[in-house]
Amino acid sequence: MDTIVPKKRLLSGMQPTGAGKLHLGNYEGALKAWVALQDRYEMFCFVADWHALTTLAGTGQSIVADARSIALDYLSAGLDPEKCAIFLQSEVPQHAELFLLLGMLTPVSWLERVPTYKERREIVAEREGGEAGVSFGLLGYPVLQAADILVYRAHSVPVGKDQAAHLELSREIARRFNHLYQTDLFPEPQALISEDTGTLIGLDGRKMSKSYDNAIYLTDTADDINAKMKKAFTTPTRQRMSDPGVPEGCSVCQLRRLYDPEGYTVQWEECRAATRGCVQSKKETADILNAALEPLRERRKLYADDPAQLDRILAQGAEKARDTAEATLREVRRLMKLV
Repeated sequence: MDTIVPKKRLLSGMQPTGAGKLHLGNYEGALKAWVALQDRYEMFCFVADWHALTTLAGTGQSIVADARSIALDYLSAGLDPEKCAIFLQSEVPQHAELFLLLGMLTPVSWLERVPTYKERREIVAEREGGEAGVSFGLLGYPVLQAADILVYRAHSVPVGKDQAAHLELSREIARRFNHLYQTDLFPEPQALISEDTGTLIGLDGRKMSKSYDNAIYLTDTADDINAKMKKAFTTPTRQRMSDPGVPEGCSVCQLRRLYDPEGYTVQWEECRAATRGCVQSKKETADILNAALEPLRERRKLYADDPAQLDRILAQGAEKARDTAEATLREVRRLMKLV
């Protein structure tokens, strides 16, 4: 008789910031990898709505609507709710309980050295007019991040090459808990490094980002993309078609490279030789992007047109997540002499 080997468990999630929209950088850097992994792992993919409060609390932004929109992006990218539990973080209270308990064991000095804490602190301080606006939630968010992972005893977390260091604190917290309570309850989560697609350049030549307002979103219509590509950054020194272009720094060329490598090679050569104009390149690249995103638009429409179906998917995912998380919390409470 063949032995059935259980799948290893994988967890990942994204915050519903940026008006609840994911862009091509999120898709290429994360979502495509999640979709490819869902047949090989027991997957939990959540929308980190509690995490969003570290920077959005008090702003009046609707986190509920944004969180549902991110869930639609997950589904449009190809995550299958039959293979992957998709849910909102706030629907699984065990995240908060483990966050509280792990917080009792985590030195503040560990949190203060996290690079992203310093970055986010500056953002909040600028918005609030000083350090007084920096919250405990902002300082403690890495503990919540660790709780998100450890509550499912996840073996792996898919991350980009530049994010692998962020997982180390979760590993340290797992080691500390296991050492203090003489247990092997928490596996140390491993970084599952996704294929390096490079930094996706936005429409203005900088890194694609919601905060720069230079992104192509998964929710963009064909008309949206056509309009954005017409305004996209190319070569500012190129005043006439007879002037050679610089495709290496051109956002249009870099998007073409990602979705049409063969066409990109031709475009690159003709741009450098000044035998192709930017208008032609922009139109062709817009057509290629629209063709690539059309299947995502169609899937999104199926779920967006049936809110009750989305409700069922999120409820089903949250139920599985709660059951799995509660099994972990029962052991944590026992080990910490809380029962």
